Amino acid sequence: MMPWVMVGLGLVILLLAGDALVKGAVNLALRIGIPALIVSLTVVAFGTSAPELLISVNAVLADKPGLALGNVVGSNTANVLLVLGIPALIAVMHTSACNCKRSYFQMLAATVLFIALAFRGSFDWIAGLVLLGALALMLGDAFRNAVTHRREAAAAALLAADGDDVEGADPDMPWWQIITFLVLGLVGLPLGADILVDNASILAIRYGVSEAAIGLTLVALGTSLPELATTVMAAIRRQADVALGNVIGSNMFNLLAIIGITALIGEVPVDREFLVFDLWVMLAASLMLIPFVILCRDLGRLWGILLTAAYVGYVTLVLV
Repeated sequence: MMPWVMVGLGLVILLLAGDALVKGAVNLALRIGIPALIVSLTVVAFGTSAPELLISVNAVLADKPGLALGNVVGSNTANVLLVLGIPALIAVMHTSACNCKRSYFQMLAATVLFIALAFRGSFDWIAGLVLLGALALMLGDAFRNAVTHRREAAAAALLAADGDDVEGADPDMPWWQIITFLVLGLVGLPLGADILVDNASILAIRYGVSEAAIGLTLVALGTSLPELATTVMAAIRRQADVALGNVIGSNMFNLLAIIGITALIGEVPVDREFLVFDLWVMLAASLMLIPFVILCRDLGRLWGILLTAAYVGYVTLVLV
């Protein structure tokens, strides 16, 4: 039982540390005058992806690259099927009113680029630079759109509106609290990642399951919990744009930033199972957002059942 307990402990530490890092980063950015819209698209998205980054880097350094790739691919699949499916069971999300087309097409482009690079056989430093270059283009586009948007509205009013939309934003948070959140996040993330990777590998060996399968299921599900919690609250508050934006932004960061940075630290080989199955499931899951983003359909309970059932079926196939 001890490895299971330690996996749970690692997940709890990752969740708490990731939440602390996001709160600290958001409020630091707002205090030094960075627009909250930029914070939402960059700092928050990267903050919620920090557990995936630490786990992937630790896995490569520990010579367990299958865990690193499985973590990212599995997280992206879980983000669409589970992170949107479960909240839809709680409340209908009026995604028909969202305008996420631009970001969604960027996410699809990132997914296709990721799959194309995977067919090179591994993610090496060249692939890492390509992915990080694509990330820079995406962030540059987000920055230009934010600047344009801010020019079209009164600065004070926009800041106030944006601040309300950013999770964890508190304009009155003192500096000591911001620094405390940052320190807790920066210390807790590597600690939680190290505990999780070591014990997930023990479970993989004990039950004869590959490291990639553990990454695609147990680790991926655990690191998707921050996105799930955020999306559930967005559904309850009827903020469909927050829910969709959370998933799309997180998926882009997972593909471009997480594997991009990890590939610069150490080569990540791609097993055949990824090329013939898991990558295509990830792409299919991404395409399942078309009815809500392109066709402007609401994400209701029937869709929630279908998405959640699809994820359960996927995990069953991976483990079997």
